[in-house]
Amino acid sequence: MGTMAGPAFDTEALRRGIEGHNAADLLSLYADDAEMTIVDRNTQPSHPMIKHGRGEIAEMLNDVYSRDMTHKLEECVVQGDHVAFTESCQYPDGVRVLASSMISLRDGKIVEHTLLQAWDE
Repeated sequence: MGTMAGPAFDTEALRRGIEGHNAADLLSLYADDAEMTIVDRNTQPSHPMIKHGRGEIAEMLNDVYSRDMTHKLEECVVQGDHVAFTESCQYPDGVRVLASSMISLRDGKIVEHTLLQAWDE
């Protein structure tokens, strides 16, 4: 008796969205009820920024990927219903950002996304 695998996570859409500055491609990867938790210098672990649902996530993605900066998907590992990836970014003035993400999937769509980011100061 075999087991049925769920829908596969679209890592190429992830790469296209990140490297092509395409928030719509990225948003297509999220479930309607997804939640994103962001931890960085301004939103520390005891008080993270939390985005609920595709609408709030879309606002953040549209802001980030409309900025004048480069984005590169460095590494991406998919194991079952979990995805981990790193993204490096650079502003024109040379300021760099490094982000690390851990994602949980349901039916091939992102339902939980924890993002840790650090940037040059």
